[in-house]
Amino acid sequence: MKHLSILLFLVLTFPAFGQPGINEMNQASQQLTSSFFSAFDCSLVIAAILGLTGAVRIYHNWQMGKREITADVAAWFYAAIFMVLAGAFLRALFGI
Repeated sequence: MKHLSILLFLVLTFPAFGQPGINEMNQASQQLTSSFFSAFDCSLVIAAILGLTGAVRIYHNWQMGKREITADVAAWFYAAIFMVLAGAFLRALFGI
């Protein structure tokens, strides 16, 4: 019992160094911030590409005589909106 109380006393008297990775966490946060903005820009570029290709496809179908293009227009519109909002959602999710 005497050894247990001495061991417990020694363990409780040493300061706790439980957070040695603070600098690494700050560095990871900075790297996430720098790479996230490029990912956000990439999502905007993908949205622009989807928008242009969808517009060309819909225009082609319209010129070829296909008059029922409402489903294509909706798919084109929502794909572009999704890509734009995905970047904003990720920005809000990670607090960047």
